Amino acid sequence: MAAEKKLSKKEFDLLVYLLKSEEDETQKSIADKIGVSVGSVNKLVNGLGQSGYLDKYRVTDAGKEALEPYRVKNACFLAAGFGSRLAPITLNTPKPLVRVHGVRIIDTLLDACLAAGIENIYIVRGYLKEQFDLLLEKYPMIHFIDNPLYNETNNISSALLLGDKLANTYMFEADLFLRNPDLVTTYQYYSNYLGIPVERSDDYVIQVKNGRIVGSSLGGYNCHQIVGITYWTEEDGKVLQQHIKETFEMPGGKEKFFGGCVDLKETYMGVRECSFDDVIEIDTFRELQEIDPAYRIG
Repeated sequence: MAAEKKLSKKEFDLLVYLLKSEEDETQKSIADKIGVSVGSVNKLVNGLGQSGYLDKYRVTDAGKEALEPYRVKNACFLAAGFGSRLAPITLNTPKPLVRVHGVRIIDTLLDACLAAGIENIYIVRGYLKEQFDLLLEKYPMIHFIDNPLYNETNNISSALLLGDKLANTYMFEADLFLRNPDLVTTYQYYSNYLGIPVERSDDYVIQVKNGRIVGSSLGGYNCHQIVGITYWTEEDGKVLQQHIKETFEMPGGKEKFFGGCVDLKETYMGVRECSFDDVIEIDTFRELQEIDPAYRIG
């Protein structure tokens, strides 16, 4: 974290919670919501009050200022790929623009970003790129970045094009149907992966110890299955940017996924837990048919 970030994680959690709370709070209700003891809440409230960050349970202007170093500045979307496993629907439509129950997949993510106050939005596009222009009618703030190598490389080439936009940034795989928009928040304390706790998975997973990601693998037990939403602080974003550049220039590097480029030892990556009900990755046309009956034939 940068030197100016002086809030503890518990102080951060309390300020963020109280900032959006509209209910009459008690120390017991706060403790239940942020996962600490009532005694800890009492200590936190007193300490933040003495710092001028709280007036009872109201976040002061100084408290809001203390949260500013943690504000999410950018949202970057990797949307250049073919989505071949979703054929035939993707033969004429990029996967992020496919509609599920009448809503474009990417709209669920974009709406969540705007609700969180994130308006610096970048979409890296490639396959049928002109169709993404349709988004501008609803989202005129979007900036498009064209990836001419989308059909020759993995998503590392899209991440490479983002450059310094990887600081204080959410990175989204643009083909996720988000059912819980609260997963996209205005502030983030440290870099993290969104992950679903599982007993076993054959998908890409991460291993976590004491709240920190210590490893990743394809498949595993008692781990977290990765969801394609990550957050990168300014410091870790710079590390990621450098590793992406170095990996891309290595033999075979163009076939890598961007997330596999970073050395976890050089970052502090945590995990934010979610469930399979919160976000859906629709990989195949059959899965799309199961979720949305409108695609069923006969």
